[in-house]
Amino acid sequence: MKVLVTGANGFVGSALCAHLSNLGHEVIPIIRRGSEFPLGQIFFPNEEQMWKFVLNRCDVVIHLAGRTHVMRERDPDPLGAFRAANLEPTMKLAVRAVEAGVKRFIFISSIKVNGEETMLSGVFKPDDVPRPSEPYSVSKYETENALLSFSRRTQLKVIIIRPPLVYGPSAKGNFSTLLKCITQGIPLPLSAITNNRRSLVSLYNLMDLIACCMVHPNASNQIFLASDGEDLSTHDLILRVSKALGVVPRLFYVPHLALKASAMIFNKLDLYRRLCGSLQVDISKNQMLLDWKPPISLDDGIRRAIQKL
Repeated sequence: MKVLVTGANGFVGSALCAHLSNLGHEVIPIIRRGSEFPLGQIFFPNEEQMWKFVLNRCDVVIHLAGRTHVMRERDPDPLGAFRAANLEPTMKLAVRAVEAGVKRFIFISSIKVNGEETMLSGVFKPDDVPRPSEPYSVSKYETENALLSFSRRTQLKVIIIRPPLVYGPSAKGNFSTLLKCITQGIPLPLSAITNNRRSLVSLYNLMDLIACCMVHPNASNQIFLASDGEDLSTHDLILRVSKALGVVPRLFYVPHLALKASAMIFNKLDLYRRLCGSLQVDISKNQMLLDWKPPISLDDGIRRAIQKL
């Protein structure tokens, strides 16, 4: 198949392009403005001509590009900034894809569309009522709705995937921070965090799910969640990562209430939620509709993630 991938020089995009090429697909990578153009020094009189060229004969568009979650927002209108970067370009691309005859459009959204956390008695499911709570997730949800509405008026088949935290080699963000803390022997006050449950997804499992959705007829106009199929407490995740690294974690005990009080004092409630709260996803729909299961285990995913350390 001929596949166009936006955000092709990002953490997921660069690995996905290589993965799809290894599977025998023809990949057209689209990267951020200012980077080297992947098709070489080709002159296009305008942007529309460029899109016509790259979308010509494409079977699938995989849309990864966009403005991601910002920890220290500086824009005076965060929602407007996210809409301008996520909603508007995505819909322009969808229109161009239909005009070029593309049949399938895979949009990588976020589990934050479901909400920020789950209770221990429940998990997020694809058909849950969405509860986005901040500008980034609102923009993702609005984009999902716009794409699904557009698909009902056209022949474009839309597939939406909402991953939680994606980890793998060269990952940034929370997983990278955790690896640094463990490898540098930084004491972590998290030995009491044993009752929460977090879903993660290995980069390799996410790529496999995307590749499945490219070709499976049952994927059309569906929403899927992604995970490794095993949920861990923060305490257990630290132990599993430490074991893979071959180090002894430096964990010490601080009560939940003390951690929460400190987070409130220092305005770090988001960090407290990510470390101490639960976020679990149900991927049974993937098995039921796509006959898809994560091809690698969480432990194997962790081992692969630390290969470049």
